[in-house]
Amino acid sequence: MKIKTELYNDHFQNYKRYNIPRANLVLADIPYNLGNNAYASSLEWYVDGDNKKGESEKAGKAFFDTDENFKIPEFMHFCSKMLIKEPKERNKAPAMIVFCAFQQLNEVIEYGKRYGFMNHIPLVFVKPTSPQVLKANMRIVGATEYALVLYRDKLPKFNNDGRMIKNWFNWKMDNSYPKIHPTQKPIPTLKELIQIFTDVGDVVIDPTAGSGSTLKAAQELNRHSFGFEIKKDMYEKAQKEMLSIAQLSLGL
Repeated sequence: MKIKTELYNDHFQNYKRYNIPRANLVLADIPYNLGNNAYASSLEWYVDGDNKKGESEKAGKAFFDTDENFKIPEFMHFCSKMLIKEPKERNKAPAMIVFCAFQQLNEVIEYGKRYGFMNHIPLVFVKPTSPQVLKANMRIVGATEYALVLYRDKLPKFNNDGRMIKNWFNWKMDNSYPKIHPTQKPIPTLKELIQIFTDVGDVVIDPTAGSGSTLKAAQELNRHSFGFEIKKDMYEKAQKEMLSIAQLSLGL
């Protein structure tokens, strides 16, 4: 089976021009809208990651100029159009998984309902460490990530050999992959989700592709994958360093 992997330097709203197939799974890490506090929980806030050396030039900065104005309704509209229709068979329904900040959970749930995703399952990812320990006055530090499984009516496809799937996962890392994006999700964690919610040969779409890690994870699991990344510099890094494919920049 020949697996197709495509990353477009464009906004996901322009998806119609690319004639991509509908997805069995949309897997996205949406901007957390942290604005100028983006590096607040990152080692990069401090010089050499050491709070004793003072704040770095990244303190008080945003990751990208798109982080403050990401529109969840536009995102949900795209996802509602790009997922396959629910089939009659059991254990074949599509789903979307959205990584988001804890503060965004209710907003994502409510906008999801407006676009037909009437059901949700919260997921929690437990990290072994947290850069927030650098904050000298903090005693409870953030060492979790959050996501939502959103689906329409039928329970989505679950592949786990009939075993129950808990709503928490370990944050599985593999540092052999390049680190391109400051909020890049680890590929082993993405692969675990893709394996559960899709079959070999299914289609995975990432509307906010960033480093291309979702596409890489899908590619290694023999799933077709398509992604959109609006920032040209990030798109080029993802193409070259993560996906190792050369394509024309067709969008912006």
